[in-house]
Amino acid sequence: MTGLSILAVDDEAPSLDELCYLLRTSPLVGRAVVSTSATDALRHLRDEQFDAVLLDIRMPGLDGMELARVLGRFAAPPVVIFVTAHEDHALEAFEVGAAGYLLKPVDEARLDRVLRRAVLQAPREPPSHPGDVAAVPPAAPEGSRLGEVVAVDAGARTRFVARSDIAWVESAGDYVRLHLRDGASHLLRIPMAVLEEEWSGYGFARIHRGYLVSLRDVAELRSDGAHTSVRVLGELLPVSRRSVHELRERLVRDVRPAAR
Repeated sequence: MTGLSILAVDDEAPSLDELCYLLRTSPLVGRAVVSTSATDALRHLRDEQFDAVLLDIRMPGLDGMELARVLGRFAAPPVVIFVTAHEDHALEAFEVGAAGYLLKPVDEARLDRVLRRAVLQAPREPPSHPGDVAAVPPAAPEGSRLGEVVAVDAGARTRFVARSDIAWVESAGDYVRLHLRDGASHLLRIPMAVLEEEWSGYGFARIHRGYLVSLRDVAELRSDGAHTSVRVLGELLPVSRRSVHELRERLVRDVRPAAR
């Protein structure tokens, strides 16, 4: 895999220096360029191509959210990942098409996990690594049950992934990506709606059009009144407004009593 070309944008020098260090020591990154403002970042983006842009949100002048909206109008926009000290913009970030939302201080493991998702995710295109695709038919037959185990092809081997080992599921175009507690992830070519229906009785809840989570892996539910998110495996995932009430009820009813 060719190293990623990354543009990191932050007006705070200490944060930018730390992020730059993590990027330049990551085996996933081939080139890391830094910028101290959204305006300067646009100049880089005009003249150079990047696989991903890591953006702070609160910056003077053009802020990170506004820059993300500008990038969304590019013919071939780079992946956008927000890196911020503020947890109250998660839902807005995903609404503008962000592929990730990292809270400062960023650590190597979380950065690596988000970058891997950015590399491997290919919405509406066949995955670039066929060995990473779960070995199930493109669509589940009507009335079928996926069962407690999903068979995943990994090159010449087949791995059997237990449903109970899956912490959250992310939509990836015609695929979904299963995120396991051990940090591994696997693509599965099946509609998110099928998983939602099949697994809702096994402790999974649809929290957003792009996310299905294992309720027992929800470490925290956060809300600032306007936006709500959950923390799963150290990542913040957005909760849509219409899902908040049901999610709260299910967390209390299905998870908390069992924890006592």
